[in-house]
Amino acid sequence: MGVVSAVFRAEVAGSLLRPAYLKQARERLAGGDLAAADFTAIEDRAVDEAITLQQEASLDVVTDGEMRRHDFMAPLYEHVEGAEPSAGRPLTWTHVTTGEKMTWRIPFRVTGKIRRTGSPVAEGYAYARAHARKPVKQTLPSPLLANWAWDAQALHGAYGDPFELLTDTTALIREHARELARLGCRYIQIDAPDIAGLADPGRGETHPASGIPVARLLSDGLELINTIPDGISGVTFALHLCRGNIRSHYATSGGYERISRQVFTRLTSYQVFLLEYDDDRSGGFAPLAGCPDDKIIVLGLISSKTGRLEGPASVAARIGQAARYHPRQQLALSTQCGFATDVDGNQITQDQQRAKLALVATLARQIWP
Repeated sequence: MGVVSAVFRAEVAGSLLRPAYLKQARERLAGGDLAAADFTAIEDRAVDEAITLQQEASLDVVTDGEMRRHDFMAPLYEHVEGAEPSAGRPLTWTHVTTGEKMTWRIPFRVTGKIRRTGSPVAEGYAYARAHARKPVKQTLPSPLLANWAWDAQALHGAYGDPFELLTDTTALIREHARELARLGCRYIQIDAPDIAGLADPGRGETHPASGIPVARLLSDGLELINTIPDGISGVTFALHLCRGNIRSHYATSGGYERISRQVFTRLTSYQVFLLEYDDDRSGGFAPLAGCPDDKIIVLGLISSKTGRLEGPASVAARIGQAARYHPRQQLALSTQCGFATDVDGNQITQDQQRAKLALVATLARQIWP
């Protein structure tokens, strides 16, 4: 089991805005107008720039910006037998400022038994590690996101029920984690908006796609996630909870009260929890009192959805409020989510993104000198 060797006080949740030239290159690749080797070179350039941006902002740990992914769920379906990139189940999202509704589809389908056929995550990590001066964090999607790809008719003969599918996707993500650990990765983050979504009382008592009871997802489901670090030593594992983050839209609301006890008590293999707290939809800090004092809570107080720059005094005050429920020395600061959960990204400029990252680092050094 991993241990926290150092507290990273300032970090980004994961993804960064894709530069225009990378989006254009992806379109050319899909259209057959760009060779794969040339596209990889363009991805390399984007990763280099993402790492430089984070290092210049003085973050404590960096990511590759997820530049090599179409969306954050990609490891669940890219280079995976039994899954394919395809417009799947539609979900309704709400714009964070205007309230406008948008339909966004889960970006993959499951067509049969899940089996990994390649190692793009490991290859991407190896490149980032070789080009970064700071520690590199690697993000992986929650295996429970496969709930949204459950199709009983299509999977008849492959899986008897959706929990069998979740067991296989957990094994898939565990394989990625073990390979990352062998390459020297010391910080792995599991992105789990699906778990945070269970806190939304509007979701009811069963998962709307798979039909698995919420109570079972918060027991057996969390136990599955807790097995991802099995057999891996020397790695800090983090869980990131947010309420959806697509093009400045969110998917769910609700404080952590409905899920916090189960999350904090069942996920014993995790040392860090990154929690979305950028607006009122996340509720208050009282649930943090249930988190063991030896765990790190990274407060996602800086919004990646809007360009408005938060006031330093206001953010510092909220950190003080959180410290009433969890030790201040076990707190840290981040953006509430990535800036580009999918390739389109949030409605925010590159300059605004840079300012947000710098604010995270500056405030962290003031609050934890």
